[in-house]
Amino acid sequence: MNQELSLFPSGNKNPQGGEQHQTDGQARPRSKRPFDVRILNRWMLMATAPFLGALMFLMLSTPEVRLLGGDSASIGHEAATGTDPATQPGGNGAATGTDSTTQPGDAPAPSPATAISGSLDQATVVAGQTADSIKRAAELYNQTGQRMSSIVQTARTQSQRPLMIYDRRIMMPLGSPSRTIQSDRLTAQLFPIKAQNFTAYALKIRLKDKEAMKLVIGGDKPGKAETTLAAVKRYDAVVGVNAGGFADDGNGRRYPLSTTVMGGEYVNGFEPSYKDLFFVGLNEEGALIGGKYTSRDQLDREQPKFGVSFVPVLMQDGIAQPIPPKWQISPARAPRTVVANYKDDQLLFIVADGYNESGSSGATLAEMQILLSRFKAVDGYNLDGGGSSTLVFDGRVVNKPSDNRLRPVATNFLFFS
Repeated sequence: MNQELSLFPSGNKNPQGGEQHQTDGQARPRSKRPFDVRILNRWMLMATAPFLGALMFLMLSTPEVRLLGGDSASIGHEAATGTDPATQPGGNGAATGTDSTTQPGDAPAPSPATAISGSLDQATVVAGQTADSIKRAAELYNQTGQRMSSIVQTARTQSQRPLMIYDRRIMMPLGSPSRTIQSDRLTAQLFPIKAQNFTAYALKIRLKDKEAMKLVIGGDKPGKAETTLAAVKRYDAVVGVNAGGFADDGNGRRYPLSTTVMGGEYVNGFEPSYKDLFFVGLNEEGALIGGKYTSRDQLDREQPKFGVSFVPVLMQDGIAQPIPPKWQISPARAPRTVVANYKDDQLLFIVADGYNESGSSGATLAEMQILLSRFKAVDGYNLDGGGSSTLVFDGRVVNKPSDNRLRPVATNFLFFS
């Protein structure tokens, strides 16, 4: 018979190490064991004791977990006793059917899920109301912006109304323009004039940009000269008019006469006005300035941007000025170029045709004064005339120069679109 080993022997052991007896009463032969079973049992108990203790602790001490509701006292009680207050007398379980936190007649407390759902619904309503408010505010803002734009446009139109009325007034004696150049920088209008003794052209300019007009010197260097058409092409201008007088040095060089300013700088220094000479040009604000200046400080106070000199002054403040006797007869008639201004700072150029310089064709200075007065000009100045008189409009020479060819001159006024 095979020998059996048991962790927990079923027989009684003789204290003196005698034989073991089976429960059936039969004696078995005594066997010699390789080791003591009790030692193995003790070792196993010691090895598994920590794990068994931890398992029992977790089983007995795990508290009930609740999402929301409940109070800290009941949770502490459950953790300490391992029982649920809902199952105790007075609890809120099925045993009594009542809630310990509610009084008779009170509505049952909402569940956590119901509270969260209600909060979300309320937040959705508030968000919708906020979005509607923002939308209404945006619509109101847009409507206000449109109204303000309309008001500004109306105010701008109303502010321009006096100018428009004034422009119509000065346009009436000029008639309808034969050609017009319209841009963001200027408005240039060309008017043909048929007088009793001559034909002429009026050029009305409204500068919208102070840089749309400039004075140029022939070849950009004193002593050189070029035709008005050549200057227009070289600078890519749309309109050109001959400017101030000049002096020949006998060697083919032509220098601007007397005081000349270009780009805010004096070309040949300042020369006080003498005899009937004057200075005329534009200031830094784009307004026409002119007259006789006895000192540089006097002219500097006008802040000249560019200008030229010639003779004589024809009109000041709407009043015709006396014409020096010499200029009444020398020559009596001739091709003429005149510059003037209006009350709203528009510019007016008049270029009269003449087929010679002998005094038998063209316009007299008195006739030019009559035209300036008829066209309601404020100040008027005579520029270089004769064969120098040239008007270029949109790349084409409009008048008929008396030399039957274009004369190179020292200075030209140019306009840019």
